[in-house]
Amino acid sequence: MSNEETGAVCRRLVGRTAVITGAGSGIGLATARRLADEGAHVVCGDIDETAGKAAAEEVGGLFVRVDVTDAEQVDALFKVAHDTYGSVDIAFNNAGISPPDDDSILTTGIDAWRRVQEVNLTSVYLCCKAALPYMQRQGRGSIINTASFVAVMGAATSQISYTASKGGVLAMSRELGVQFAREGIRVNALCPGPVDTPLLRELFAKDPERAARRLVHIPQGRFARPEEIAAAVAFLASDDSSFMTASEFLVDGGIGGAYVTPL
Repeated sequence: MSNEETGAVCRRLVGRTAVITGAGSGIGLATARRLADEGAHVVCGDIDETAGKAAAEEVGGLFVRVDVTDAEQVDALFKVAHDTYGSVDIAFNNAGISPPDDDSILTTGIDAWRRVQEVNLTSVYLCCKAALPYMQRQGRGSIINTASFVAVMGAATSQISYTASKGGVLAMSRELGVQFAREGIRVNALCPGPVDTPLLRELFAKDPERAARRLVHIPQGRFARPEEIAAAVAFLASDDSSFMTASEFLVDGGIGGAYVTPL
């Protein structure tokens, strides 16, 4: 029987410290739960104090309010994690936005473009920059940056700044994975397909046609569950992925491999 069938969870992260941004909801919250179940000390970073505190309390972790576009606040997040638990072993740089004013390049204004780049790409730069010195001193660490399947394929239903930001996350993760590989630090880009989160549900509840247009391209015929993405993060965080770095880790229900999908 599988672990899912028995309810058993691996315990691969006992004693390790994991910092998660965007931990208050969606993929971040599911990952906080999963990493805590696997034994990690979890530091939940989020700009939403109510959601972030609730996540930290649920997983027996620590909440730090952080605006991920602010370098000083990001530095403080990782310092608190290290000072509290003695290490920074895992950084899941996950915070991101997908606002409605990020659309076609023909209609997306420069302010919307810049805001998405700041939250989705610059924040990952800041988080990596903050986490890496701790991992260098330890001689080990795993950084997982949330990119997206849109970083490796195009869509006519464009969110131009979101797509560009995730392509940047993928390229930066690859570069860092190569640069720090011989220091025992692994950096990988997680590329989820569409995930059934409150944000996605709200978007598609308002526009069922938009949801149907996307579902037809997914061989499995459904959106991912946040817990499925969290399981991929746990794998990348653990020693089970010890020979993986500088990779694009697609968890997309087969979208990237599909030409014609089942009826």
